[in-house]
Amino acid sequence: MIDLHYWTTPNGHKITIFLEEAGLPYRIFPVNIGRGEQFEKAFLEISPNNKIPAIVDHEPGDGEGPLPVFESGAILLYLAEKIGRFIPEDVRGRMEAIEWLFWQMGGLGPMAGQNHHFSQYAPEKIPYAIERYVKETSRLYGVLDRRLEDREFVAGDYSIADMAIYPWIVPHERQGQNLADFPNVARWFEKVGTRPAVKRAYEIAAKINPAPTVTEESKKILFGQSAATLKNT
Repeated sequence: MIDLHYWTTPNGHKITIFLEEAGLPYRIFPVNIGRGEQFEKAFLEISPNNKIPAIVDHEPGDGEGPLPVFESGAILLYLAEKIGRFIPEDVRGRMEAIEWLFWQMGGLGPMAGQNHHFSQYAPEKIPYAIERYVKETSRLYGVLDRRLEDREFVAGDYSIADMAIYPWIVPHERQGQNLADFPNVARWFEKVGTRPAVKRAYEIAAKINPAPTVTEESKKILFGQSAATLKNT
């Protein structure tokens, strides 16, 4: 059994997509980040970076008791290796999948996240910051579009690379991106989005958080964190 500590963000969706694709038994423990539940002591013992998602695998391969894993990319890699699926077996294919997983973790996710922040949530609209991150998001979409020019999926067959990237393309309109400008991404995006497991993952999200809005109160929690935040929990 996998315990998934989850909220309805792109990083959270990655893991529900994987678990639905894999058919692994799991149970969800919602962590409402808008209410500050990510700072509760029990969650910090699993995810010391106070970020969702995190998992606890109650049946790890070493048989030495429950194993917690945090960081969405690490979780995807761990689960893929656990079941021997959604990551190529050959050395070169495996490295391609890992490269594009890290590309999402180190590039698309952080840059699109800053894009969201400055264009949607910042109390002051700073034109330079908005332009900076919208343009960088566009560059990354261009990189992905070029990658998909001659292939169906990002790294060989459908893999953890696709699962990691897809949820960050879902809010493309909020990111100031037009998929018509990236035809290969648009084709891939439609194909991944029609997968039954992907649809189920987003249906789960809608049930857990039917009104995914960021309030003024939740902004204080989400965007006002510092080292003092952890000291005071």
